[in-house]
Amino acid sequence: MHAFTVENIPMIKKGDDIASIICERTNIDDNDIVIIASTIVAKAEGRQFRLEDISAGEAAKDIANKHGIDPRFVQAVLDRSREILVDYPIFLVETHNGHVCIKAGIDESNVENGYLLDLPANSDQSAKDIGEGIKSKAGKKVSIIITDTNGRAFKIGQTGIAIGVYKIHPIKNWKGQKDLFEKTLEITEEAIADEIAGAANLLMGEGDGGHPIVILRGLELRSENGSIKEMYRSDREDIIKKGLRCLSKI
Repeated sequence: MHAFTVENIPMIKKGDDIASIICERTNIDDNDIVIIASTIVAKAEGRQFRLEDISAGEAAKDIANKHGIDPRFVQAVLDRSREILVDYPIFLVETHNGHVCIKAGIDESNVENGYLLDLPANSDQSAKDIGEGIKSKAGKKVSIIITDTNGRAFKIGQTGIAIGVYKIHPIKNWKGQKDLFEKTLEITEEAIADEIAGAANLLMGEGDGGHPIVILRGLELRSENGSIKEMYRSDREDIIKKGLRCLSKI
């Protein structure tokens, strides 16, 4: 397995063709996994916005008072959320796409002054568009993983995670296979898309690293389909969400 960054990525702006930018700056092989930071995907899709264009409602003002933050920012989070799981002391929501994250993933870093940045509207579709663009331009069949950085519930620190995929299953199911002692595995489901996203994040860096695209070569994981929704537990199975809803009623 070999991972490397795509060098000399320009500052991305609305309308930029990320597939072309990749193909112009590196050689692509069949079965490469192309890992892309959601920041540049969102910028290319024109997902920047300004607080000046938002009016806050009463619910947003109430939550903003708890945090001491701009109620227009809270309104932006509410507009992008299907459910508020915790409103204070953290602001944890589930987005309309099913992604659970702090403040709906709205980003204030690596964005021009005065602007905020959404996550891509549909990260699976964004991944598909880029993957098919690479196939058209380079003639190579690749997998795509779009990443963001998230905290973890029980540990300090952020890690890279997958929020959109193309031509790769985000989960590898080991159920039914044997371990070293011939015992049958019954529950093991490996979050390979998140593992790859975390590895890529080491090369991407944070802050002013400037390496938003990583190529992973040597892992034969390409499939004919795949969706990030395979990673999300249903409401019936998600005991953490159930617990948070109970706490909100206390």
